[in-house]
Amino acid sequence: MTMDAQFAKMNGLGNKILVVDMRARKDKVTPAAAIALAGNSETHFDQIMAVYDPKAQGTDAWIDIINSDGSFAQACGNGTRCVVQALAAETGRKAFTFQTIAGILNAEEHDDGSISVDMGNPEFAWDKIPLAEEFADTRRIELQIGPIDNPILHSPSAASMGNPHAIFWVEKDVWDYDLDRIGPLLENHPIFPERANISIARIRSDSELDLRTWERGAGLTLACGSAACAAAVSAARTRRTGRQVKINMPSGGPLFIDWREDDHVVMTGPAEWEWSGQLDPATGGYVRERQEAAAQ
Repeated sequence: MTMDAQFAKMNGLGNKILVVDMRARKDKVTPAAAIALAGNSETHFDQIMAVYDPKAQGTDAWIDIINSDGSFAQACGNGTRCVVQALAAETGRKAFTFQTIAGILNAEEHDDGSISVDMGNPEFAWDKIPLAEEFADTRRIELQIGPIDNPILHSPSAASMGNPHAIFWVEKDVWDYDLDRIGPLLENHPIFPERANISIARIRSDSELDLRTWERGAGLTLACGSAACAAAVSAARTRRTGRQVKINMPSGGPLFIDWREDDHVVMTGPAEWEWSGQLDPATGGYVRERQEAAAQ
């Protein structure tokens, strides 16, 4: 087993990320390797960000985003911030342009260490999210779970941030809902032909909300950047908040979302390095190299 692909165990507000450097290589991180790494308590992750040589002129890298079940995701804002921090530490640069299966992402590290990612434009059309049936207005779709006369959750907003999201608006604390039971049922509901990220959101003010997310292909997560973006734009679209929103995550730390007037959604938050090592991209075998309080 040749364990010569460098990787870093990182997190974005508790969202567990493995950043794997696959540049100058011809092989790929396989779904089998992802499943093996996810099954190990030391390397368990929400997403792998596999960084490859760029495919398009003017970009710095191609990124494959792999969920813990081995499936591929279109977007991961928290993971993108981790890639930016890793590459900024390596190169001394502050701004980067990445390509994923969902399109181009521009990102920048600020002087205070926070990182902004331009997540692009949200999609609200039913066939772009996508949904399995037509809804003229996706601010509120017909979907509920629980008794028909007293549903636990109902009438979510639907949107895409490169991946599909459903956001259920609640009055009670977001922790009052059994999301680890409800999440997989809704993720795999027939209304979502490509499955969906399922979020529960509670409005705190016109510029702040609480959010919990069951992440498609990963399960319960401490933070989900694309879900934060989807919740923010949906809150503004339903006139629950303005276009600049602070999102409180289960990890405790916030993300800041700005739905700009040019329709781009910019997410700003931290990234944290934990430890690094080498892995076999085919099997998921790995060795640790170092662990420090912070990457230097």
